[in-house]
Amino acid sequence: MTYTTELVTDGRVFAGLADEWGRLYRRCAAATPFQSHAWLYAWWRSYGRPGRLRLVLVHDGRDLVGAAPLTLVSRPVPALVPLGGAVSDYGDVLLDDERGPRAAAALTAGLASAARTALIDLREVRPGGAAERVYERWRGPRRRVADSLCLELPAVPLDELTARLPSGKARQRVRAKLRRLDALGVKSRPVLPEETDAALRRLLELHRLQWQGRKVTAEHLRPRFREHLVRAVGPMVRSGDAVVTEFRLDDEVVAVDVTLLSRRLAGGYLYGAHPRLRESRADVAAMLLAASAEQVCAGEREVLSLLRGDEPYKRHWRPEPVVNGRLLLARRRTAPLLAAALADLAARRRVKELRRRWRERHGAGGR
Repeated sequence: MTYTTELVTDGRVFAGLADEWGRLYRRCAAATPFQSHAWLYAWWRSYGRPGRLRLVLVHDGRDLVGAAPLTLVSRPVPALVPLGGAVSDYGDVLLDDERGPRAAAALTAGLASAARTALIDLREVRPGGAAERVYERWRGPRRRVADSLCLELPAVPLDELTARLPSGKARQRVRAKLRRLDALGVKSRPVLPEETDAALRRLLELHRLQWQGRKVTAEHLRPRFREHLVRAVGPMVRSGDAVVTEFRLDDEVVAVDVTLLSRRLAGGYLYGAHPRLRESRADVAAMLLAASAEQVCAGEREVLSLLRGDEPYKRHWRPEPVVNGRLLLARRRTAPLLAAALADLAARRRVKELRRRWRERHGAGGR
C-alpha cells in the first residue's frame, strides 16, 4: 500500500470532507464524539482563526485512513493543538483500525512535516486513544503528562448502575428519587431531528436560568458557543451521534439534555434545568442519568462518561476515575519549545496549588 499525506489549511476544503471524514470516524473505535466532523467543523466556524487551520490527512488512494485535526496557536509557545479547544472534553487523531501500523506511521510522518517550527501538543487524549499510536512512533523528543480527570461508568441499564452503589441505603435513596420523579409526572422523550435547533436554544436558556446568581462556565452563555452547539449537534442527531432529550412537567419543558455518542463511548455533555424542578424536590442528576443510561446501552458502547470534572454529585455513582493524557511531540530543532511548554505547565500547576491552599486556609479562618 502507498499512503499519501496532505496538509489542509483551507476551511472550505475542511467543509467538504464531511462524508469521507465520517467514514474514517466510524472505522476508528477509539474515536470520541469530539472527533466527529460535525463537532470539529462547527467549532472551527465559531472559534477558528483565519490562517491557523492545520489538518494533516493520510490517504490510501481515495480512502481517508488518518487525520489529525489541529490549529496553530502562538502561546505559551508556537504549537499545533487539537481543534475543539476548551469546549471539548477529549482530543485525539483518527486512524483507520483496518489499516494497521503503516497508516499510523504515515500520519506520524505527516505531523512531523507539518510541525517544522512548532510543538505538537495533543491535549485531553483518553487512554487508548489513537494519538497514542502516533506517540509510540515519534522519533524526536516527546513527553507524556497528565491532563484532566474524567469520571466513567459502564454503559449498562440504570438498574445495574444502582446495584453498583455501596450500600442498601444508597440504592434505596436512588429508587426513592426515581419514584419521586414518577410521582411528579416528569416525562422524557428524545427530540426529533427537525426539533433539535429549538430544543438546544431552550437548553441554553434553561442553563442560564439554573445558574443565575451562581458561578457558571461563562463560555456557555456566549453567542459563539450557542452557534457552535446548534451547528454541531443538529447534524450529529441526524447521523446518530447525539441524542437531545427534553423533560416535561405539566406540558412545560423543564429540562433539556445533550448526550454525545460514538462507537464505544457516550457522554452527557450539557443540560439546562428549570429551578422549578429543584423546588419540587426532583433530583435532576438522577433524572439525567436514568435517561442517558436508557439511550446508551445499544451497540458496542462500553462507557458512559461523565466527562471532565470531579463534582461531588458524580461521585455518588462510584465512577471510575480516568486521567486524560497530554502528548507533547517535538522535532530535534524544536526541543527548546518542549522544555518551555513543560516549564509553563509546571508553573501553572504551582499557581493552582497555591490558590487551592489559600482557599483552604481562608475557608478555615472563616468558620
